[in-house]
Amino acid sequence: MKVKLAGIEKNSVVDGPGLRSVVFAQGCPHHCPGCHNPQTLDPEGGTWYNLDELAAELCADNSVRGITFSGGEPFRQAGAFAALAAYLRERKLEILIYSGYTYEGLLAKATGDPDIEKLLAAGDILIDGPFIVEERDPSLAYRGSRNQRVIDLKQTSLKGEVVLSPLHYR
Repeated sequence: MKVKLAGIEKNSVVDGPGLRSVVFAQGCPHHCPGCHNPQTLDPEGGTWYNLDELAAELCADNSVRGITFSGGEPFRQAGAFAALAAYLRERKLEILIYSGYTYEGLLAKATGDPDIEKLLAAGDILIDGPFIVEERDPSLAYRGSRNQRVIDLKQTSLKGEVVLSPLHYR
């Protein structure tokens, strides 16, 4: 299986808690004004990566606490990202996912696409919602605008309602 990426950043401390690697999906339907990663928008751009080789590369650094899926929009390639997340979870790496969709929007999309449900189930944290310039707040941890939420996916799944992560309040 392959995944199309805009790139990989290693040793990030700004894309989630602890030292992490960031995988940037290529292609995004949202086109948020003021997007932080405009180079990831075009679905025709980027480079194809073999998932087995990518997973091995991401797991090679034992100092990394987690992996962040950013974008672009990871849920555009939900099957590939779900497969990658499953492999990384076996190696005890935390998975944080950014999405321009809201959690509720992803649940609605999951009714027609089981890969979206698989990717949500494989994640630990979801930062959801589009970036909105008018709600930009550089003081927020791990997100760009006040409308975006930091959701604890495991607790949300257990309780059947959105549970915000303690990271949301930083």
